[in-house]
Amino acid sequence: MNDRPSRTGLPRAARVATWTFFALNGFAVGMWVVHIPVVERSTGISHSTLGVLLLVLGAAAFAGMQVVGPLADRWGQRLVLPVSGVLLGLALIGPGLAGSWWSLGLTLVAFGFFNGSIDVAMNSHAVVVERAYPRPIMASFHAMWSIGGAIAAFAGAAVLKAGIPTAAALGGTGALCVVLSLVAGRFLLNAEPAEPEPAGTAAGPAERVRPPLRLVWLLGALAFALMLSEGVANDWAALHLQDVLGTSAATAALGYGSFAVAMTVGRFATDRVAALVGPAAIVRYGSALAAFGLAIASLSPWVPLALVGWALFGLGLSGGVPQLFTAAGNLDTRASGALMAKVVGLGYVGLLAGPALIGGLTRWMPLNVAFAVPFVLCVLAVVFAPVLTRRRDREPAEVG
Repeated sequence: MNDRPSRTGLPRAARVATWTFFALNGFAVGMWVVHIPVVERSTGISHSTLGVLLLVLGAAAFAGMQVVGPLADRWGQRLVLPVSGVLLGLALIGPGLAGSWWSLGLTLVAFGFFNGSIDVAMNSHAVVVERAYPRPIMASFHAMWSIGGAIAAFAGAAVLKAGIPTAAALGGTGALCVVLSLVAGRFLLNAEPAEPEPAGTAAGPAERVRPPLRLVWLLGALAFALMLSEGVANDWAALHLQDVLGTSAATAALGYGSFAVAMTVGRFATDRVAALVGPAAIVRYGSALAAFGLAIASLSPWVPLALVGWALFGLGLSGGVPQLFTAAGNLDTRASGALMAKVVGLGYVGLLAGPALIGGLTRWMPLNVAFAVPFVLCVLAVVFAPVLTRRRDREPAEVG
């Protein structure tokens, strides 16, 4: 079987186009997050209702991942990715126009579904592009997502300060998604279809070698652990500095800031390091560094040392998830999208579950003690990191 991508476009142009989709998705999600308080007030819903609707958004995103993964395998990423980007842009217009809890819920179902769709499609296409390069490049795509989110934070703040209506802000962002998706989609690649089995082989179509499900679920479990840890930092780093160390709100914001900056820088550096030491070492030593950093942040009585801990936590987590996604996409190039949908989906569940889990634990223990959960998960990632060195078992197994 020939796993190399077809040359329907230059790999370098496809790389830039994929960067565009990652940054665009980060920007779209960031603009939505910035406007959540405004949308909450305009629809008149309570915090608890908003929490439920955000869970609905997450569930819709997970569903979108599972639907679009197999479609990417069947129709090709070159079609599915720009379509997902266009539909995401159209769906983003909805929350700005919602006037009640039920209308907001319907728009968030659409937004969540297509956000999950583009997530799997762009990661699947990133694996295709990476196969055209002699070295790893996946982490740089994830870095672009972070940069898109950072740009959205500044742009969103400017938009809110200028008093621009939410419908116009989200509508403009949606229009940008549509236009850039159509433009960038022209430069995407498709993986070549699998070559047919030679005549006379003992294995029939239903018995083609597939990666065993246990390996897929192990990769998904690692993604769940690392993305749960990331979600904890996203939602609780600032509150940790404010509630545990007694800092001001402005100083507390540096907790998440140090984590986010370190993670972005680490993602840009990861590809070069992964080319030298391999993906398993990135997950193993990165998770160990993340556990060490979280221990420092949790136990330190001094704010500067806690900030160093959060930065080490972000640096350690920065490279692991891209390696897991690449490994999943390369398990079987004939079912790359379906396999990635499972691993990305489990990681997304962890990202959503982490903050809620820590919040529940704080009813019975201090916040820094509750951080023992992501600490243990990072340690487990160190133990199970060698699964990235395993090759496909030569035995028939169903993908799902």
